Amino acid sequence: MAKKKITEIVEEITADFLAENGLELYNSEFVKEGKDWFLRVYIDRLPLEGEGADGCESKEQYVSTDDCEKVSRFLSEELDRLDPIEQNYYLEVSSPGLDRALIKEKDFIRFCGHVVDISLYKAMDGKKAYQGILKGLTEDNKIVITDENGSEIEFPREQVAKTRLAVIF
Repeated sequence: MAKKKITEIVEEITADFLAENGLELYNSEFVKEGKDWFLRVYIDRLPLEGEGADGCESKEQYVSTDDCEKVSRFLSEELDRLDPIEQNYYLEVSSPGLDRALIKEKDFIRFCGHVVDISLYKAMDGKKAYQGILKGLTEDNKIVITDENGSEIEFPREQVAKTRLAVIF
């Protein structure tokens, strides 16, 4: 097997299995923490057919612990068979959670209309944290939100440390 990033291998070997089970790979990471390595795989439910065609207000379905267990067993068997990882590691499969990070362009499209928290690397107008309703991404890769005052604010993506769905109770 050609040298590939572990996350690319995970994406390749899980694609069909996840689709067959109504799931998708939300994100994966292979990281070292202390002396241990972790392969973290985040799965999500596929949006229902025709859902969120306008990019806003889709009805959410959630990943169950059974889904995580099924994917974990499949992935563990496939990784054992292919053996692409030299060192020992822990495999963790979970949902991205309620406060999931929006990472890919499709995440910004899917969660348009939801309240998000944005953290910046460097303060803008004296603030590093903003909350508002996600309007989407511009063609020049800026995240657009409407704040509590109804003002539209644009953030260049390279200046955004993290965009997460806000958890509001």
